[in-house]
Formats: sequence, structure tokens, C-alpha cells
Amino acid sequence: MTEMSSLTLWGLIVALGIGTFLIRYSFIGLLGGRELPEWVLRHLRYTSVAVFPALIAPLVLWPAATGGEPDPARLSAAAVTLVAGILTKNVVLSVFMGGAALYGVIALLG
Repeated sequence: MTEMSSLTLWGLIVALGIGTFLIRYSFIGLLGGRELPEWVLRHLRYTSVAVFPALIAPLVLWPAATGGEPDPARLSAAAVTLVAGILTKNVVLSVFMGGAALYGVIALLG
């Protein structure tokens, strides 16, 4: 592993901060006060539906806690969350039910 000088490290941190700011500003600063077309708003409604499963799927299928092997606790929690979401249409309730299922199955299986 190579060592990085303090100047290089701080330069990298500042560059990443500026890049992050510009990405966010491109949406918030430039488009914040404008009315978006209907087709953009329609597509934005599906953003959370696409992002949430993309964040959760690796944690269920390849969890670091089990060395990358799927386990019954996480799979059952995902199933409970999915069914609760479909039946209740309530994200918060679904997440809590999935969490309860995860800890319940972990407690049962040890």
C-alpha cells in the first residue's frame, strides 16, 4: 500500500467536495426555481422505487455479516418487507415489519 502525502490527500478531498457540490447544484441551483415538464415529474416518481431495491438487494443476497452467503434471516426479512409493502402500501410500516422479521428470525436461529 502506498503512502499519500497530506497535500495530495487534501487536494483529493477538496476536488471531491467541489465535484459533489457541482453535481447537486446542477439540479438544485439551476432547476430549483423552474417548473419541470410533466414527463420529467412522471419519471422522477419511480426514482425511489428503483433506488431502494438497488441499495437493499446486495445486503440481502450477499451480506457481509455472513461472508457473502445468503442466509434465511435476511431472505425472510426481505420477503416479509415485500409482502407488507404490497399489502399495506406503507413504506415505514414495511421497513419496521422487515426489521422485526430479521431480528425475530436471528433470535430463533441463534
